[in-house]
Amino acid sequence: MIDDLEPRPIRGDALRDLVREDLDGHSVTDLSERVEILKAEIQRTEAAAKAKLQKKSDADALFSFGKTQT
Repeated sequence: MIDDLEPRPIRGDALRDLVREDLDGHSVTDLSERVEILKAEIQRTEAAAKAKLQKKSDADALFSFGKTQT
């Protein structure tokens, strides 16, 4: 349970560090690999956002049930 005592990273720190990373020392192969990993992360992020929007839409529909449109 020592992990509970460690401070949690601030949201967005990893992304901020990623975009600031110097790419000059990477090979073309490394950069191509990085691009593929980032594309996969974009797809994962888009899927998570889509799922959250669907949940919000479902909740909005549930809680607006029976309300009249004005």
